[in-house]
Amino acid sequence: MKRLHIHLAVDDLAKNIDFYSALFQSAPSVREADYAKWLLDDPRVNFAISSRGRQPGLDHLGIQVESGEELEAVEQNLAAAELPVAAQKQANCCYAQSDKYWTVDPQGIAWEAFHSLQTIPSFGDDQVLQLEPASSCCKPPAVDNAAP
Repeated sequence: MKRLHIHLAVDDLAKNIDFYSALFQSAPSVREADYAKWLLDDPRVNFAISSRGRQPGLDHLGIQVESGEELEAVEQNLAAAELPVAAQKQANCCYAQSDKYWTVDPQGIAWEAFHSLQTIPSFGDDQVLQLEPASSCCKPPAVDNAAP
């Protein structure tokens, strides 16, 4: 089953945790010094915020899946949109290790499709090259636009 993912960059993590906890009537399922995440069932969303020095606002959108097979199906959907798609296997980001596919929609909004494999004790390495244009938390790798 798929879950919509929304990641916002915020300037004051504590105030935003208070706001979204009240809105969702739930404490974050993950809370770190620079990051918080709610895994909600109503609405079915993985809602994350982070204060990592980026411009406040929408960081990226995504689709979280529960299996490698679902991830490959979403990647086929992304490829059908005829935009560059970049793969990241075992990426360490947002306190999780995940397999991912990234693209950027026609408006320049980064989208990730991902299957989380395990939790990790740190935010992770976000020093990867990125698709143009994008501003995502865990920057997607560069894409060869000539690839099939």
